[in-house]
Amino acid sequence: MTAPWSGGAVTGRARCVLAPNPGPMTLDGTNTWVLVEPGSTDAVVVDPGPLDEGHLAAVLTAVEDAGARVTETVLTHGHLDHAEAAPRFAEITGSRVRAVGRGHDDLGDGDVVRAGGLELRVVATPGHTADSISLALPADHVLLTGDTVLGRGTTVVAHPDGELGAYLDSLERIAALTGDGSVTAILPGHGPVVPDAAAMVAFYRVHRAERLDQVRQALADGAASEDDPVEGVLRRVYADVPASVWPAARLSIRAQLAHLAR
Repeated sequence: MTAPWSGGAVTGRARCVLAPNPGPMTLDGTNTWVLVEPGSTDAVVVDPGPLDEGHLAAVLTAVEDAGARVTETVLTHGHLDHAEAAPRFAEITGSRVRAVGRGHDDLGDGDVVRAGGLELRVVATPGHTADSISLALPADHVLLTGDTVLGRGTTVVAHPDGELGAYLDSLERIAALTGDGSVTAILPGHGPVVPDAAAMVAFYRVHRAERLDQVRQALADGAASEDDPVEGVLRRVYADVPASVWPAARLSIRAQLAHLAR
């Protein structure tokens, strides 16, 4: 069943196509975003997703339904569930792929991606990965966050590429955007649209602070002296987390330990 935020217009400029890759790490699947300025024939596609021809066909249908063609393909980061299809999608559409890292170093903080009157401003938000960016759509007061902020639950800091200090700084940057009214809603890479961006970012910041306190306590309670402190923290702090997401939890624990060691 298609998620309720997928398939139709979410804002005046954004519509979502949900990729068929649900799972513990991807929630309902990857959200591919089709962005078109009203009255324009140029579209930006953000995160074409996994290499699935059926999904790419659905994205192209959404673009055609908007009366547009793809001129820009943008990646929020390089994880395969967001970026694997990018070369194939560029081949199909003739669009260029823009991103940070992995041979795509053509986007930086504050850069603006334009397509037929549409303007997307790049906000550097490393932490989940080193190459993570978010994309502000000022006309709709929304921020496309990739995996930096999800529509449900919390994200992983994918150590060693991801780094907790950078992630905390990125949350502060997003909080500033919600605080000045520039961003009121979040269009995430996974999960539903977040209508109250400020509340979600506040939750994320509190959650990270609480997790760090829990890790400190776990280390003090004996995890630091175990042969594998990561497993010691996992048992003490993440005991209520489903085993299916333990691999992600271990990555975040390593990021937390590295952060505390600094």
